Amino acid sequence: MASSKKQIQFLARQFFKLSSVDGALSTDRVAGILEYIEKHRPANALAVLKAYQRLIAAEFARGQAIVEHAGPVSAATIAAITAAMTKKYARNISTTTRPNAALLAGFRVRVGDDTYESSVAGQLAALAAAV
Repeated sequence: MASSKKQIQFLARQFFKLSSVDGALSTDRVAGILEYIEKHRPANALAVLKAYQRLIAAEFARGQAIVEHAGPVSAATIAAITAAMTKKYARNISTTTRPNAALLAGFRVRVGDDTYESSVAGQLAALAAAV
């Protein structure tokens, strides 16, 4: 069983490596990989596809910043956040904004698995945890 899991992960990682050009995902390459999998059906094809999809989704998330904000936010502020995240991660980061009234005031920025928070709700939660 463990050997099968290792083979699935290995194959998914190989497909993932073939999906990028110059360190960025290529939609043409991803489409080609999916066609190949459809035509040649590897053992445990569904499990391989699920593992491959997780790798693609994680890579996509690494290039996108989700900026949650409480209240109005200027385009200049979003541009500054985008520039800061692009510099920090040394890759192009695209930004999506979402209003979130639960923050009370401030921002929460998520890039992949990383979260940066500067909000009143976050400060109150930290204060409550400290008591």
